[in-house]
Amino acid sequence: MKPDPIEAVLLLPRLRVQNANAVSSPLTWGFPAPSAFTGFTHALQRRLNAVGYRLNFGGVGIVCHQFDPQVFQPPGRRTQVFRLTRNPVDKDGDTSAIVEEGRTHLEISLVLTVAGEDCPYNEDDRKTLAAEVLACAEGMRLAGGSVLPNPNRHKYPAQWITWPDLLEERRLEFRRLRRRLMPGFALVSREQLLAQHIDRLRQTQPQTNALDALLDLCRLNIEPQAALDTDDEAESAPPKLATTWAVRKQHRGWLVPLPVGYAAISPLYQPGEVKNARDSELPFRFVESVLTLGEWLSPHRIAELPHLLWHHDAQPDAGLYRVYNPCPPSSPTAVTTPIV
Repeated sequence: MKPDPIEAVLLLPRLRVQNANAVSSPLTWGFPAPSAFTGFTHALQRRLNAVGYRLNFGGVGIVCHQFDPQVFQPPGRRTQVFRLTRNPVDKDGDTSAIVEEGRTHLEISLVLTVAGEDCPYNEDDRKTLAAEVLACAEGMRLAGGSVLPNPNRHKYPAQWITWPDLLEERRLEFRRLRRRLMPGFALVSREQLLAQHIDRLRQTQPQTNALDALLDLCRLNIEPQAALDTDDEAESAPPKLATTWAVRKQHRGWLVPLPVGYAAISPLYQPGEVKNARDSELPFRFVESVLTLGEWLSPHRIAELPHLLWHHDAQPDAGLYRVYNPCPPSSPTAVTTPIV
């Protein structure tokens, strides 16, 4: 896919989001899906275009500084449950039904690539435009949550960075940008690692599917480790095997299952052909969630700006609507930690 032209980079630091959606797929909960942030970027561009700014936003980098899921652990239970809201009574005075909703509070920084005719080059104009975009963003919703003003905004102003043309200057500018994103963790894709792990598991278990490989990478696998027992006092006795338990991980790093879009499970219907569709003027089709593998990395471990960015990748003919991140794969390393 052809990369987006980059004339400038816009940093929206320390956005505080209240009550964002924490359930992004039928199988996962936690941090919102990357599609929520690419959609936010598109909505922000449309708002700016509506007031006369000729700007185009490309990819978006996602860095999380704080994550506060609204959950609690009831007494006597090992699992956590969501904190649910009690809705007002209905028109008959009866208690309204509770629909389970997962909510979380976030503090994030977004890195947007920008191109367009209105990209300023004067330093004062850059500061003014960055502040206006930030003010517009703080009046929007992100992942179903409300973007709140940051009381420490004087410490974390928005920054508009004119992106240089030379490779060495770009690398130097990106190193400066990375320092502004710390402390925090950037979300990147690890699709290649998932594909490699599927092939590795199928060498011993041919029936392994993608979901088996995804769960094997994301969970903690506690497995027995056999070793010779050297404490036997009788020299003539046969050696015994002592079993110890250890936590096995196939890869060093903070791996997570990640919803990245939707795949079609029906043909494309013409506008108005399906009843009760949200928009009767657009084509319609039924879809299901697509999951892959992601990883949280410290920004200083990302070498180049394109490796940080998420992009839309719609393929209607193939029935695939997803987002992608071009971060190169890291080398898998198995890790075994004994349980003491």
